[in-house]
Amino acid sequence: MTTPRPDLTRDGSAPVPPPGCPAHDLGPEGLHRLYGAAAESDPPALYELLRREYGPVAPVLMHGDLPAWLVLGHRENLEVMRTPSLFSRDSRRWSMFREGRVPPESPLNPMIGWQPLCVFADGDEHARLRGAVTDGLAQFNRHGIRRHVTRRTRQLVAAFAEKGEADLIRDYAEQLPMLVMTQLLGLPEENGPRLVAACLDLMKGGETAYASNEAVVGILRSLVRRKRERPGRDLASSLMAHASGLTEDEVVEHLRLVLVASNETTVNLVANTLRLVLTDRRFRASLSGGQMTLPDALEQVLWDAPPISVVPGRWATGDTVLGGHHIREGDMLLLGLTAGNTDPRIRPDLTAPVHGNRSHLAFSSGPHECPGRDIGRGIAETGIDTLLSLLPGLELDASVTELSTSAAWLTERVDSLPVRFAPRPELRLPTASLEGARPRPPAPEAAGPDSDGSGDARRPWWKSLLG
Repeated sequence: MTTPRPDLTRDGSAPVPPPGCPAHDLGPEGLHRLYGAAAESDPPALYELLRREYGPVAPVLMHGDLPAWLVLGHRENLEVMRTPSLFSRDSRRWSMFREGRVPPESPLNPMIGWQPLCVFADGDEHARLRGAVTDGLAQFNRHGIRRHVTRRTRQLVAAFAEKGEADLIRDYAEQLPMLVMTQLLGLPEENGPRLVAACLDLMKGGETAYASNEAVVGILRSLVRRKRERPGRDLASSLMAHASGLTEDEVVEHLRLVLVASNETTVNLVANTLRLVLTDRRFRASLSGGQMTLPDALEQVLWDAPPISVVPGRWATGDTVLGGHHIREGDMLLLGLTAGNTDPRIRPDLTAPVHGNRSHLAFSSGPHECPGRDIGRGIAETGIDTLLSLLPGLELDASVTELSTSAAWLTERVDSLPVRFAPRPELRLPTASLEGARPRPPAPEAAGPDSDGSGDARRPWWKSLLG
C-alpha cells in the first residue's frame, strides 16, 4: 500500500493537533488509527483531521494496525460504490488476508471475513443472491409495514405508559425494529422478544455471544423448515420460492443477514432521530408548529448521523488512483458515510437545512445500495410519529450534556434517552399482551435440536454479524 508522508499535510505543512485530539493515537509510520479509545472519542473530529491532512482519501490503520484507505469525499465514495470493476466486494482479494496477517480472533473478521452472501459477491452471483432478497422485501407495502409498526409501538409504550417515565433507547428504540422484522420474516410473534435480546447480546461480542448466535440460527432454521410445509406471504417463503434457486443454507444465511443488519441500522436511526427531536429546539418547535415534517427530520439525521458511519469495505481489483492517492491491487477501502455527508465541497454550511435532499450516502449507492432502506425509514418514521402521538408532552429528563454516546469504528449513537411524560394508565394492555413485548435472555439450549447436523450453530458467533 503506497501512502504519502503521514507527517505532512497536502500543502507540505506539519499539522499540530491539540491535546486530547485523536491525532495523538498514531500507529506505525505515523498513520492514524481508526479504532481505539482516542479515535472513538470523537469520530467526526478525526474525519476532519484526516481530510485536512490527506484530502478526500486518507491512509488509516485498523485493528491490529492493518492498513486501509478511508474514503472521506462524497464524490470519491460514490465512485467506489458505483464501480465494482475497480472496487470489488469480495474480501478474499484483501492483501492482508492473502499474506496471512489477519488472525482468526481479529475483531475485523465479523465484518469482512468472506461468506457466501450477496454482500460479498459481484457480478452474476451478486445479482442471483441479491435479486432474491430485493424481490422478497419488495412485497411489503407501506401500509402493511405501518400496521406492524403501529401495533408494536403501542405494545411497547403500554409497558411503561403508566409510569410517566422511560428510557427511549432501552425501552423502545432497541426493541421496535426487531419486533417488526420478525413479522416480515414470517417468524411467530413470540420469537420477537427473544431475538431482540439475542441480537443485542450478539452485537456486544461478550462471553454469551456464541450462545446468542446459536439461538438466532436455531430459530431461523426452524422457521425455514416450517415454511417449507406451510409457506406464507413473508420473506422466508419468498426466498425459498424465488427463481434464483437458493439452497436452504443460503436462505437461512440471508435471513440472518437481513435480520441482524436491518436491526442494527434501524435502531440507530430511531435512536438518533429521537435524540434530535428531544434536544434540538429548532426541530422540536418546527415539529410542533408544523413547519417541518418528521420525514424532514429523518432526512436531516441521515445526513448528519447516518446509522452506519463507516462501511467496510471494498477491495481494489488492480492498481488505480483515487482522490490523488495511488491505490494498489488488494488494498482495502472503507466507505466513510458520515465523512462523505459532511464533505465541504457539497455542504459548505453544515447548519443549512437539507429538506428534500436525498443525495446523502446513508444507504450507500450502486449495486450494493441498501435493499431495505425504505423499510428502515418506514419503521423509524411511523414508530416515532406514533410514539409522539401516544405521549404528548414528552420531554427529555436530563440535560443535553448528560447524554453520552457510544462510538466504534462503524457506528455511533446515543446510549440513553431518559424521558418524562404525563402517565397514561389507560394505554396499558392486559398482562398477557405485555409479555409479548418484553425481551428475555436467549436460551441457547432450545436452539440445539433445530441446529443439529447443520453445522451453522457451531460457527464462531461473529459469522452472523453480516450474514
